[in-house]
Parts: sequence; structure tokens; C-alpha cells
Amino acid sequence: MERQVPAELSPAHRIAADLDAYLGDPMDDEAGPFSYKAIVEAEERDEIPAGAVDAVRAWGFPAYLVPSRLGGRLTTLEELFFVTRGISRRSVTVAVMYGSGLLAVNPVWLWGSERQRATVADGLLRGDLACFGVSEADHGSDVMASESQADQEGDDLLLNGTKWPVGNATRGRFVTTYAKTGSRDFSLLLVDKRELAPDCWSVLPPVRTVGLRGHDLSGVMFMDARVPADCVIGRRGSGLVQTLKTLQITRTAIAALSVGTIDAVVRIGMEYSRHRTLYGTDIYHIPVIRDHLVKAHLDLLIAECVAIPVTRALTVAPGRLSLWSSIVKYFVPVMGEEVVANIGTVLAARGYLREGVAHGVFQKLQRDHAIASIFEGTTHVNLANVAGQLPFLIGSSDGEEAEDDQAEELLDDLFRWTRTPPTWEPDGRILQLTNEGLDEIGRRFEATAEEVLTAASTHAAPGVAAELKELIGGIAGLRAKLVAGIRAAEGDTSSVAALARARRYCEIHAMVSCMRTWLHNRRDFGGPFADGAWLVLCLQRLLQRTQPDTVLSEEFLPSLEEAMFRTFDERRWFSLLSLAEDDRPVRPSEE
Repeated sequence: MERQVPAELSPAHRIAADLDAYLGDPMDDEAGPFSYKAIVEAEERDEIPAGAVDAVRAWGFPAYLVPSRLGGRLTTLEELFFVTRGISRRSVTVAVMYGSGLLAVNPVWLWGSERQRATVADGLLRGDLACFGVSEADHGSDVMASESQADQEGDDLLLNGTKWPVGNATRGRFVTTYAKTGSRDFSLLLVDKRELAPDCWSVLPPVRTVGLRGHDLSGVMFMDARVPADCVIGRRGSGLVQTLKTLQITRTAIAALSVGTIDAVVRIGMEYSRHRTLYGTDIYHIPVIRDHLVKAHLDLLIAECVAIPVTRALTVAPGRLSLWSSIVKYFVPVMGEEVVANIGTVLAARGYLREGVAHGVFQKLQRDHAIASIFEGTTHVNLANVAGQLPFLIGSSDGEEAEDDQAEELLDDLFRWTRTPPTWEPDGRILQLTNEGLDEIGRRFEATAEEVLTAASTHAAPGVAAELKELIGGIAGLRAKLVAGIRAAEGDTSSVAALARARRYCEIHAMVSCMRTWLHNRRDFGGPFADGAWLVLCLQRLLQRTQPDTVLSEEFLPSLEEAMFRTFDERRWFSLLSLAEDDRPVRPSEE
């Protein structure tokens, strides 16, 4: 192998390890408010466990919603992704509470005045919450039909309208409000409840939901609420564009909810399979149970490969997020739903109970995670966004991309886990509504395939190169068929068939992301990571989405299972890092 020096991971891993150690093992009943025991008991009361919010505040999680230049700790979206993943593998509800706040304050970071930024940053660092008032009961995602209106009256605006449903609407201090400020103009307004007269606004009753019990989902009504004209965020009339760009960031971050949930349910499934005895042995040895657990673990590794580079894109290639964020938002939550369903099969009747295995937390995780495919644009909304860009993404050759050297440097920034992304300096102008035909990940398939096969022929484990050659040939065939289909259906970007083509594009994106993750990290990580067996298994797993009769190569499973069980026994999060040669736990900060 080509291992040269011990790998130094980006700070995101250390920060996440610090939080993980602070919150404790959720399987441990004595782990405080983030133990599964405490979480399920609070769930029965439609509450968040007492002390849970205080705990994450004491650790400093709210600071990861505030950019470092404003006094917070948010330097990269990758860091926020990892800490959100850590909370989500315990409580999706708590993660969503802060995720709703992130959605609300991002427009302020991106376009707000210095006064607005300072006010919101100070509030969040002191523990205040924020909410994003866009939806209305009669209009849903049709934001152009919004009836909320802010009319000029002297130096002020009079705000009228009802926003529902809104996360943190009751508890939130700041309400980033989408309202009409002209006949066809919409703006985002930063409304501070503390500055409003008490008789000009009210909150609506809590919304009863299947999951996320204890989360503040309600609404807010404004009745001639007088707000200063300078509460408009950025340029007046740009609210629609601002909203669409803001979603690119939170869509990417939502993948952390799914990865955290996958980690949790795989852990629960493994715990059950190793202690449940049937037919004289633990049920892990039943082929179908083993199959479900191995595939679920592979799905988590795939989700890492897809999500992590896009979190880095916020500071490395923000102009690509219009496409990549929608791919992540479609692909990772859908995969998460499939994993939850498969682990439900492993648990069988036990998965239906609100007690027993891990205190019955599985059914809560199942219900809570369902939100991941719904908010920040449903699965269909994100596929439609991908479908709309496909005709511009199928150039005749890779040569139509930026210069090769520039593209390779960008891909290295995105996929090399030991490279720290630049610090985020929020600027809404550098986000784009479309990728303008650029996609260094998807459209550089041929170059990626050639690099993988060259590296595998001399540096991978025995048998890996031959398997990869066959797999990549099959993927190339799928891609060629997809490109032909897009060209043949020129102009069709909204039909069911168009969404199916977008789904296939996302699947191929995931395959390339796995290949790139191996290419850019194999020298640093060595060991079972570098030998490439996991890459074969991940590509086979992805091909099962289009070719269900694809089977996993049994000879490559032992090293994967060994890492899976070792990680489980050591109570660490599941990750490709468990396959690294120098597989020491990432240590918490000693600061």
C-alpha cells in the first residue's frame, strides 16, 4: 500500500467526537437526558427530556449556528453536519429544533445588515431561537401565492398575515418572515417579537404530529404589526431568490439527520441481533438478518460519501449547490427511510413496541426521521430541481468542464477528508439558482473511472481491480442510456419519466462520489480502506437500486464486518474511518 504519513482529519471530526463524548452513550441508561431511556420517557409525555436543551447549550451547540466572524464557532458546514449527526443519532427532535433556527438565520448571515447580523448573533449565543415564516396553510410550497403583506406607512411597515406551520414559532424570538412588499414583490423581514407591541401578534396552537413530539411546531399571526422599514433583509423584493438560495444550505445539512438516524438504527439492530437467540444461535447468523445489517451499514458509508463533499461545497464551490444540495436532499433521506424499514424487518415485532429493545426508541426514530424527506422541499421538489438542470449537464465530453487541473483541485478539496475547507464568509451573491451546466462530480465520470481502474490495478486488494472493471463498465452503460434518454426527451423536465431520469442521475452521482472518496483518501488512510473492497461493495449496493439481482461479493465482506463489529463494541459512530489502517478513535478536544 502507499500509506505515507498518519492521517490528520479535518477539525470537524474532532469537534463531533468532543460532542459525542459529552453526550454519552445513548444505550447507557445513566447517560442523562440523551439516553434512549430518558428520550422515550419524555416522548410519552410529548416532551423533550428535561435538561436536553440545557446540555447542548452548555456544550456550545448554538454557537455552531453563528459564523465565526460574528462571535460564533461556525466555520464550515462540514462541522455543523458532524455535530448535527451526533445529536440526531440520539434525538432527531432536538436536531430539528436547531435546524429550524439555522434555516431562519441564514438569510441574515447571507444578506443582512451589520446591525441585523449583530442582533441575531447576540441572541442566538444567549440561547434565543429563530424560526422561518414562509409557509401558509392555503398555499404550501406555492410561495408566489403568499398572502402575508407588509405595507409602507411612513418610516415603518405594517405586517399582516399568518404563517403556518412553522418550527419554533412559539418559542422563537426572531421570525424571518416572507411577505409581499409590492404587487409582485416579496421580501424577507427580520421580525423581533421583543420589539413588537403585544396586541399585534399571537402564536397559534401547537400542531399535533406523528413524530417530533415535543418540537415546537405551531404558527404565528401578525395583525397590523408595526416594524421598521429597515427590517427588510437585503434588497427589497428579493425574498423569493433569497429563500431559494437559503434552502441550498439547509437541504445539505438535513442529510445529517438521516446519517445520524441510520447510525442509531443500525446500532439498535446489531444490539438485538447479537442478543436475540433463535434456533440455537444469535440471529445475526440468519442469512437474511445478516444481509439487512450489512447492507444498512453500506448505506451509511454511501451516505457519507455523498453528503460530506457537498457540505464542503459551501466554501469550496458554492455555485454548485443548486444541483448538489438537491441531490443530497433527495438521495440521503430516501436511503435513510429504506434503512429504517430494513432494520424494522430485523427487529420484527420488537420494532413495533414502545418498550423493550433500547427502551423502544426505534419506533420514535422511525417516526421522527420521516420529516427528513418532507421539509426543505419534498423528495419530488428536489428531483424536479435536478430534472430541470439535466439537459444542461450532459455535454458531449469531459472537456467541456473547466480545465482538468482546476477540476481535479476542486475535487480534491471536496473529497479529501484530511483537507480542511476554507472558513465560511457568508455572501448570498456567490450562491446561484442553477449550476449553469457545471458538475465536476457527475460529468467527469470517464476521468474518475480511468483513475480508479489505474489505481486499483496496482494498489488494491487481490480481485478488487477485476470487480471494479466489471462494475464500472455496467455503470458506464447506465450512464450512456441516461444521457441518450435526456437527449431524446429534450424539453421534458417535469413528467414522471423526467423525475425517473433525475433519480438515476442522483444514483450515478452517488457511485462517482464513492469512487472519488476512495481515490482521494486511500493514501492517507491505508488498511482495509485503501484495499478498495468496501468500494466494490458500495458500488454493488448502489447497483441493486437499478439491478436488484446484483449480489454482494462474499469474499469482500469479512473486513467490512470486522470493522462494523469493532465500531459497535467501542460505541463509536459508524464510518468509513473504521476501515482506516490507523483506526484510533478520534479524540475529543482537551481545550
